[in-house]
Amino acid sequence: MQTYHDKEWGVPSRDERYLFEMLTLEGAQAGLSWLTVLKKRKAYQQAFHHFDISTCARMKDVELEEILRTQTVVRHRQKIYSVRGNAAAIQRIQKEQGSFASYLWSYTQDKQIVHHWQIESDIPAKNELSECISRDLKKKGFLFVGPVIIYSFLQAIGIVNDHVWGCSLYLQE
Repeated sequence: MQTYHDKEWGVPSRDERYLFEMLTLEGAQAGLSWLTVLKKRKAYQQAFHHFDISTCARMKDVELEEILRTQTVVRHRQKIYSVRGNAAAIQRIQKEQGSFASYLWSYTQDKQIVHHWQIESDIPAKNELSECISRDLKKKGFLFVGPVIIYSFLQAIGIVNDHVWGCSLYLQE
């Protein structure tokens, strides 16, 4: 957890594959601890072709069923199938807007939002931005993109920097 916090969480990213990976992992985390999902991250990378978007969008039911039977991932049928559907939805956004990253970062005019929370308990589970993006993603056919999941996703990919005062990464971009 510390390595993830220090090396990834809150670091701005525009890498399509990484964005897809984080969206998938955040969706998988729903109802579970983040540590549980992080421990399964390598299995997710292996099962989902290192999050190659076009490959995941073409996955067949038989392959998804095999993942449910044999992989060390969160074995939740809708979460597994959502990976394929979300990959296809990302492809539609890429076609319309050039990239998934451009779509996401357009909500903040390509600027990171830095909050000035004093302690972790000040950090909200969701906000207006995550609610807005969640609604739009759902309209575009995404699954497991509720406002709480999206807020965590925005933190993970660095659109939102919620490192608290006293953290060595506070105010770093």
